[in-house]
Amino acid sequence: MKLTFCGANRTTTGSRHLLEVNGQRLLLDCGMFQGRRDKTTAYNTTLAFDPKSVDVVLLSHAHIDHTGIIPVLCRDGFAGPIHCTDATADLCRIMLVDSAHIQEQDALFVSKIRAKKGLPPVEPLYTQTDAAAALEHLSSVTYNRPIPVAKGVTATWLDAGHILGSAMIVLDIEEGHRKFRFAFSGDIGRGNNDILRNPDHPQNVDFLLTESTYGNRVHEPLDNVNEHICQIINRAVERNGKIVIPAFAVGRTQQLLYTLFQLTKSRCLPALPIYLDSPLALKATEVFRQHLEGYNKQFTDVMMNADNPFSMGHLTYIQSVEESMALNDLKKPCIIISASGMAEAGRIRHHIKNTVEDKRNTILIVGWCAQHTLGARLASGDKKVNVFGEPHTVHAEIETIDAFSGHADKHELRAWADQITGALRGIFVVHGEEEPATAFAASLRELRPQADVRVPAYGDSVEL
Repeated sequence: MKLTFCGANRTTTGSRHLLEVNGQRLLLDCGMFQGRRDKTTAYNTTLAFDPKSVDVVLLSHAHIDHTGIIPVLCRDGFAGPIHCTDATADLCRIMLVDSAHIQEQDALFVSKIRAKKGLPPVEPLYTQTDAAAALEHLSSVTYNRPIPVAKGVTATWLDAGHILGSAMIVLDIEEGHRKFRFAFSGDIGRGNNDILRNPDHPQNVDFLLTESTYGNRVHEPLDNVNEHICQIINRAVERNGKIVIPAFAVGRTQQLLYTLFQLTKSRCLPALPIYLDSPLALKATEVFRQHLEGYNKQFTDVMMNADNPFSMGHLTYIQSVEESMALNDLKKPCIIISASGMAEAGRIRHHIKNTVEDKRNTILIVGWCAQHTLGARLASGDKKVNVFGEPHTVHAEIETIDAFSGHADKHELRAWADQITGALRGIFVVHGEEEPATAFAASLRELRPQADVRVPAYGDSVEL
């Protein structure tokens, strides 16, 4: 078996890993790269393999950095099935079309700016038509039920506790006279989540492909986060400012709404108007209502009540562009939650553009942002940022909270890896920037001294 690393290598986005076994090609994830504009275009339009040569795609979860290039893959010749959990399939049906819409709208907006400078227009990465065609390839699976996905390959999806429907993928492979087990972590959740179940632990594993997003960092304790959020929001209220929060529409947004629901109930926060400016988030909430099988018992009980985090009286779902633009004219404190979480696409960039230069406002970063994204530049304290190619001076208060992270930190990753059984002859560390990936690899070498632990670079291949 040959494993080739085609994305998320010494970086956190663009997850794509190609397995060649028994003369077939299996692609684990097909994610969008997010980062520097020039690299983003190159990585997302020129794949490291011929889409026509891929026989099957196996998805870990629905986040765009794991699924966002599926429309490109299918448009350029992939003709096989795309297997994923039922919840992931439902989320992909809304997220990929939404992603395509964002690509189209952003291309139009940037093209208008370029036209003023005498420059030619830009084309979207893919269209809604491309996304709709790709959805025809989706095939739903159930947790913990092995299914054959290729000659000599049986796949089982285990709960990863990262977002609704997220999974680790365990492959039982028979090749010639060899039998072995290969596990792909996808993205690993922290455990003890307000909404999701704890991550599972693959057993009897020979080779492991694992994420390392927070391989060198420790998250803010969960028991401090509510007080921290109250302080941040109440400070902005005292300044008569807005609180703008970039958040992934799936997972992070629902966690935020649950937290704000709890804090308003406890009267730590006033019942501020909350605007969820993401048509995708509204659709995702409907998917959440349909998949109670993905929740822990506590949140299942909460969702069974009429008064739940997604139906708060002071919560407004914004859908139209006109409604979104009207938020710019609000003169009273409010909370605006909008996608994307890295502030690299969608309506959030417009909200940042219209609030970042006013010292009354707060921009709250609540999750990981890949290097060179707008979210990362704000979080790192840059005083000048470009939004839609135009410079803006940062006067708004910038705050960061990482307790909401859907990714395990370095201690949680090590504890998860410690519970994996098997020979673990080879471990490949991906989906992390250079420093966290290298740090987690070093930790794994201490934990599994018998394993060949590697941090592969983009384009590397290894024979297993």
